[in-house]
Amino acid sequence: MILLSPVLLLLLALSGCFTEVVDDFKNTCPQFFVNPGGIRSPPTVFTGKNYKQICQIRNNMYEYATLYDTDNKIPVFSAYRFEGLMHCTRIEKWYIEPQLEDISKGKKMQKEESKVQYIHQAVNDDYSIKGFHRGHLAPVFHAETQSCADATFTLTNAAPQNSSFNQGQWKKTEKDVATLLENKCKGNSRYIVTGVVPDNTRPPLHNRVTVPSHFWTAYCCIDNNHRVTASGGYLGKNENVPVEALPVGELDKRLSALYGQRPFQVFGGKCDKSITNLALIQSRGLSLILCLDDDLFPTLFEKRKCMTLLHQERKGR
Repeated sequence: MILLSPVLLLLLALSGCFTEVVDDFKNTCPQFFVNPGGIRSPPTVFTGKNYKQICQIRNNMYEYATLYDTDNKIPVFSAYRFEGLMHCTRIEKWYIEPQLEDISKGKKMQKEESKVQYIHQAVNDDYSIKGFHRGHLAPVFHAETQSCADATFTLTNAAPQNSSFNQGQWKKTEKDVATLLENKCKGNSRYIVTGVVPDNTRPPLHNRVTVPSHFWTAYCCIDNNHRVTASGGYLGKNENVPVEALPVGELDKRLSALYGQRPFQVFGGKCDKSITNLALIQSRGLSLILCLDDDLFPTLFEKRKCMTLLHQERKGR
């Protein structure tokens, strides 16, 4: 989190939830994006007037960043820093972003008005269809303060999520990521990006809000010298089936294909720790024991890749 400038504090006379539609994340709220080698590396920001960069604010503090798609009326991703689990309370009051309808409007999140037609974002009634929850991207479970937890209850940070998936496999994934970061990245700076892939083959909710085909998340940890210490990704279909764990580089490839062959990188191509580990092990000599090392290759995908290279190396001797 970072305090806002004194000038902006004067403008925000009342505390509460605010949002700021900005031209460039890196100029306004860069702290939510990992900086390996000292270079801020946000996810790919798709071009087009429908993609809006939002710096989410609560009680005069930037809390996380969201790329929002006003055509599909769902976010592309939300990015935040993981500071540990605080077990915050859920407020269950959802807000809209007035600046998405009119950039001249104030920055304070608002409750939707019944007489207003919202063209560029989802509203609560869009989620009245049975079987879908408002699926958080930046989740309450990962919030570091109550203020941050409250700031996650904006519909720009939610997408239609299969209710069983939300309460089942995806909830498990959020817990798994938190446990991993608490154990493996303690003392490091920990960054998370979570997003969705729109499914344009199925009917939108109320002919307005696109249902995602997939939910994904990725983490990247760096030490005080801006060196990557750990990273990983997860990709799951929007149904209650197990979520696949995979390296960040492989997640980039899968997402690029799912987004219609549009190149996409979660961390600017700078956080694939599995590639670094594989190159290091190859230089020392591959072995089955090293390929099965959970610290070096935490996912089954990475272990298989290592063993494939080991087999190829032995076959070529």
